[in-house]
Amino acid sequence: MRKESLDFLRELIEAPSPSGFEQPAARVVRKWMKGVADEIRTDVHGNTICVLNPKGKVRIMLAGHCDQIGFMVKHVNDDGFIYFAAIGGFDENIVPGQRVYIHAAGGPILGVTGKKPIHLMDPEERKKVSEIKGLWIDIGAKNKKEVLDVVSIGDPITFDIQFRTLMNGRLMATGFDDKMGTYVVMEAMRLLKKSKISAAVYSVATVQEEIGIRGAQTSAYGIDPHVGIACDVDFASDYPTIDKNMVGDIALDKGPVIARGPNVNPMVFSLLVDAAKDKKIPYQVSGSPRATGTDANFIQLTRSGVAAGLVSVPNRYMHTPVEVISGEDLENAAMLLAEFIKKVTPKTDFIPN
Repeated sequence: MRKESLDFLRELIEAPSPSGFEQPAARVVRKWMKGVADEIRTDVHGNTICVLNPKGKVRIMLAGHCDQIGFMVKHVNDDGFIYFAAIGGFDENIVPGQRVYIHAAGGPILGVTGKKPIHLMDPEERKKVSEIKGLWIDIGAKNKKEVLDVVSIGDPITFDIQFRTLMNGRLMATGFDDKMGTYVVMEAMRLLKKSKISAAVYSVATVQEEIGIRGAQTSAYGIDPHVGIACDVDFASDYPTIDKNMVGDIALDKGPVIARGPNVNPMVFSLLVDAAKDKKIPYQVSGSPRATGTDANFIQLTRSGVAAGLVSVPNRYMHTPVEVISGEDLENAAMLLAEFIKKVTPKTDFIPN
């Protein structure tokens, strides 16, 4: 990856943005897209919309949600231990024993998620799945007052945010789902900046996907696109315990994943495949037999209907603090979206035939 692209991605990852608290990621997008987009605006919901060639007759929306899963401060007991609730979907087994940051008004505060040591558990307790309601956060405070001097009820919490480079160009981070998608849709616009295109392109960092695909619904209604493509993560199946019969044969380094199914307009799917073949961009296909759990779901159903598509990047260990993706897949996903847009003209027909 280009150094500038890697720096952009790193800043996105390091901007703590649980659903409902996406302002840090929005600031990063506005910073990096200045000079690339013809227009940049943030709507009342918090979606950040970058526009290229706004006078184009065909409106194409690219959506990558910038929110991540996280937690929220719910209660502080008299001894200074903080009880919390989940923002988004968690495997509760991975929550105990983690370093976390509470993103308070005065700055981030380090804490740890605590539970009873295994030595003190009886055999039945050891068999039970950890539940968030039975865990707490310890910031080292002596009592409730010390906590409430620096923390407020409702403050967002994230795992200790990490961004690391692994072997073979693989990347590890907290929150690739889906700040990676935000990066891809913005990078696609950068690739298009000096190209002659017919379409108006709206690259959107959507909000609140993890709690019900909310930002895609409001931003798509405002943009009223003819075509809308979401960029998200997909389950990689190239590591132990993943059932390829259920997920499909999806691997890192083999290119972006183009979804096919009822949530995807067949003409959009075909044009994405044509763009990949024409430019020799590696790609994979995933069958999605129902509405996907992505921004593509609500984009498709906006107003009287939108020609929707979904381009994903394979992701290992989804919704954990150590998600792993391929930098090469990221670059190819952005290139695929850009090449797709170059093919769209006012005469392009997306009515299924």
